Amino acid sequence: MKKSDISNISNAESVERAEESVRSSVQPSGKFGGKADRLFGADPAGLDESARGIAVLVIVGVAVGLLSGMFGIGGGTVIVPALVWLGLTQRNAAATSMLAIVPTSISGVISYATCGNVDWLAALLLFCGMFVGGQIGSWLLSRLPELVLRWIFVVFLVFVVANQISFVPSRDQHIAMSALTGVCLVLLGVVIGILAGLLGIGGGALAVPALSMLFGASDLIARGTSLLAMFPNSITTSVANLKRKLVHVKAALIIGLVAAVTAPFGTWIAGAVSPRVGSIMFAIYLCVLLIRSFFVAVKATRSARASS
Repeated sequence: MKKSDISNISNAESVERAEESVRSSVQPSGKFGGKADRLFGADPAGLDESARGIAVLVIVGVAVGLLSGMFGIGGGTVIVPALVWLGLTQRNAAATSMLAIVPTSISGVISYATCGNVDWLAALLLFCGMFVGGQIGSWLLSRLPELVLRWIFVVFLVFVVANQISFVPSRDQHIAMSALTGVCLVLLGVVIGILAGLLGIGGGALAVPALSMLFGASDLIARGTSLLAMFPNSITTSVANLKRKLVHVKAALIIGLVAAVTAPFGTWIAGAVSPRVGSIMFAIYLCVLLIRSFFVAVKATRSARASS
């Protein structure tokens, strides 16, 4: 072999090592996600990996499971603010929340279904609409500014709180299915899916009151049906978010698996209290969350104006 060939090989190896060094240096530096996960890629940077951060994720999982079982929600209204507080952006927190809702909703559905409080056809029609809406919401999530997402979240909470205060569901009614009802359920699903993809929620906070107010479902059937509809929608939306590398997979699994354990206890509480008490409890919780989200959005708006 010529001396010039040996020199060329040596130079090529040096260049390859330099390129590998550069690739290593630009890997995301998130505390949980500093190293790339083989299946999903690197997690978004910024989440607190300390003992306190992990403890918060577990506590959030416990709370989400109870709320999911009690109110038929996915728990995104708790997960998203908590993840933002721990260091994720609003966009990554919303995407991560959707994945955490998957195991949570499975557990809640099983609990409600064993008591006969699930309308399977209504859930299927809702999902058909939520599937389309979820893809639209996920697409918007990757494009809308952070500040816009925060204010959409606040407006959404105002709407839900108003519904909870003004309406008391019955416990002995069922959905009267017809062709018009089926079409309306699909359209409702589209709206819920868009909000779910945008805000990182399962959609139960909107689906539950809508199923009771517009379609005559009892409070328990509305919750069980809502959880069943959001389960496949959470999967499809999460797949879209994973492709866009928006999801912090490890955080989602910690919250989701813990929530799946505590959801049956929430379901038991829902059956033990009256519909009126359940509505009041939900409204109080949402009011606390609304106040916090409003001040956070105001603070973010002022910061944006100051920087511009």
